[in-house]
Amino acid sequence: MAFDAGMLRAALHELNAAADARVEKVQQPQKDEIVLTLHSAALRENLRLVINAGANSPKMYVTALQKENPAEAPMLCMLLRKQIGGGRFVYARQIGFDRVAELEFSGRDEMGFAVTRFLIVEIMGKYSNLFLTDQNKKIIAAMRWVDFSTSRRRQILPGMTYSLPPQQEKNNIFALTEDGLSLMLAECETSMPLWRFILSHFGGISPLVARELAYRYAGDVDATLGMVAPERLFAVLLQFRTCLEKMDFRPSLVSDVEEVPFEFCFMDILQYGDMARVSYFSSVGALLDAYFQKRDAAERIRRRGQDIAHLLSGARARLGRKLEIQREELAACAGGDAYKLYGDLITANLYAIRRGMGQVRVQNYYSEAAEEMTIALDPRLTPAQNAQRMYKKYTKSKNAKVYLSEQIRLAEEELRYLDTVAEALERAETESDLNEIRQEMAQSGYAARTPAAKNAKRPSAMQPMEFRSVSGYRILCGKNNLQNEYITFRAAEKNDLWFHVKGRPGAHVVLFCSGAEPSEEDYTQAATIAATYSSAGVQGQIPVDYTRVKNVKKTPSSRPGYVTYSTNFTAYVHGDVKFCEQFRVK
Repeated sequence: MAFDAGMLRAALHELNAAADARVEKVQQPQKDEIVLTLHSAALRENLRLVINAGANSPKMYVTALQKENPAEAPMLCMLLRKQIGGGRFVYARQIGFDRVAELEFSGRDEMGFAVTRFLIVEIMGKYSNLFLTDQNKKIIAAMRWVDFSTSRRRQILPGMTYSLPPQQEKNNIFALTEDGLSLMLAECETSMPLWRFILSHFGGISPLVARELAYRYAGDVDATLGMVAPERLFAVLLQFRTCLEKMDFRPSLVSDVEEVPFEFCFMDILQYGDMARVSYFSSVGALLDAYFQKRDAAERIRRRGQDIAHLLSGARARLGRKLEIQREELAACAGGDAYKLYGDLITANLYAIRRGMGQVRVQNYYSEAAEEMTIALDPRLTPAQNAQRMYKKYTKSKNAKVYLSEQIRLAEEELRYLDTVAEALERAETESDLNEIRQEMAQSGYAARTPAAKNAKRPSAMQPMEFRSVSGYRILCGKNNLQNEYITFRAAEKNDLWFHVKGRPGAHVVLFCSGAEPSEEDYTQAATIAATYSSAGVQGQIPVDYTRVKNVKKTPSSRPGYVTYSTNFTAYVHGDVKFCEQFRVK
């Protein structure tokens, strides 16, 4: 994913539809983010321009999303309100074919004189920044200042004249000629990947677009320069340039098979074939809203659930170490049966053993070969005491084997439980879901002493995922173990149908049919939901067990969500997020 020069060009094209709009509001919802509300009389609507100059997701586009703002405006926000608030947005232009945009504003100063102000946005990863300058490009304010101690190449300080960032030695796609392209190709090794050539020789192009252009030329992202004909490649690059010149954009969102977006672009993306799904949007704003809303929501939940993730990681590590030690001790008990044999042989040879002997050589009567063997003795003990000593070692080893086997079983069961919590954490969609997991972990003894668990609000009501089957039956799917127990033992009736992925952590799914016989499509739909929202995900054919709820039992004193069931059948389905989501009740 990259907000490259092409994305910026497309975003500015949409923004310029609001030329001559009035700056109604200036807000700063985050440290690195400014939002301008522009009222366009021509469009008869308000537009929100979001400018993010952060290192993680720099961007600039017209958004439909509203964001919460701090109670007290930061200093930069106050300065922008003073300098461009109430003024007019004149025009936005891209400087070269690069990730630098210049927004012009007109207004009046405190004396009533006409003034011009510029917002200059640099979208360059960790070097992203935002500048406010006067009409002479003197810097009035910046998102972040840079002095000599930070950079010797370029300083950003109040009163300095704005200068462009250091330019890369790359070619401008708009100045490309066929002869120039031929010279570039002649200077490169034939083994060089085509997409790498495009990326390294032309400015403003992201790796995604470079790979896409290589794919459109050769039908293969990994094509090398050895198979490139200059005239054909020039035709592909010329077509790309024409789209940029004509502002002929096709905003596209690329998602994986689980419908998780991982790329966006201003042009159609064909390179992934059947390995990904491409959705199209009417505007760059709608595209980026869809991408960042889903990504940011997931990221927000991930950050807020870090306390749970930390607890899980620590608990898993401790259990892993404990299991390793217990398995080593159990392996050491494997030779315990030999002590009984030694005791029996010592007893059989009491007449030949005297106190003070350090060892004895005897014939093994219990072996078909009747071989001779040497048994170490404690010279301080009598022969009978040595025999009792061997029997005690045998008993101790046998008891240890039973104890360790049980402890290993319990530890492995506890690990499986923690796996279910980890899987539930991945499915969490809201703060309420996280609080339910915190509540569960507190009940299980893992989070009782943590501030996050103490301060977590008790969920007012369980909110599992709800779906509607093709025949109209209600389907509930738990997002964590507490919800799993709720829908199985409280919400469901005994003749409803219960689904769960076979032998793996996953959600409890209940098809509410009250004893009726649903259609085959209903069964398949519920089984697909159970497979999709499990640790199996969408990996091939997934076995899903199903039975009536009355056959599902809660084991006494077991962890939340742990059940046993009988009289079940097994269906084999494929996980499919998109299929499930179309039946989900929002």
